Amino acid sequence: MNIVENPNKKELECVISDLKKGHLIVYPTDTIYGIGANIYEKDALKKVYEVKHRDVSKPVSLCLHDINQMEDVAYLTKPIKDIIERILPGPYTLLLEKQDIVPGILTSNTSIVGVRIPNNRLCYELTKEFPITSTSANISNMETPNNIKDIVKQLGSKINTYIDCGDVTDNTPSTIIDLTGEYPKIIRNTQPHTKLLESILKINLY
Repeated sequence: MNIVENPNKKELECVISDLKKGHLIVYPTDTIYGIGANIYEKDALKKVYEVKHRDVSKPVSLCLHDINQMEDVAYLTKPIKDIIERILPGPYTLLLEKQDIVPGILTSNTSIVGVRIPNNRLCYELTKEFPITSTSANISNMETPNNIKDIVKQLGSKINTYIDCGDVTDNTPSTIIDLTGEYPKIIRNTQPHTKLLESILKINLY
């Protein structure tokens, strides 16, 4: 188990190497700390569920590098792309129709995948080569800690590397927006209901 504080380029490369090997990491986002695994390493995905004691019937979202990577894992219409360009990167999880490349374990074997592009430099660097999982760094149904020390107490040595970038000042999860219907629908609202968000809800997606 390693704890890396505010990693430099070389240290980040080591973390990415861990992900390639199927190890789990804890990393900061623009909301809360998350558990990261390479989505193309099936054994690593199983570990995510085991570490969190998470029911496999509950899906896990993806953390992505950019809209190009999003097109690899989800179907995007022009209106959906317009929405993405307006609100991402940011504290939102979008529900989309998935591409076949997305492992079924992450979507509870449904056709819908949750995706994020956090407004966070480390997330941007970590996902350059492949998407990683985006799920809160805690045991299911327990409080989500806002600092690495308390996260380690919960998850321990089952995580290979913890990236410590200090305490999270706003321990609020992302807002979830469903983009699989005719119009956007807010499933979980944790952000201020801005005019931008209101305008997005009126967009016909197809």
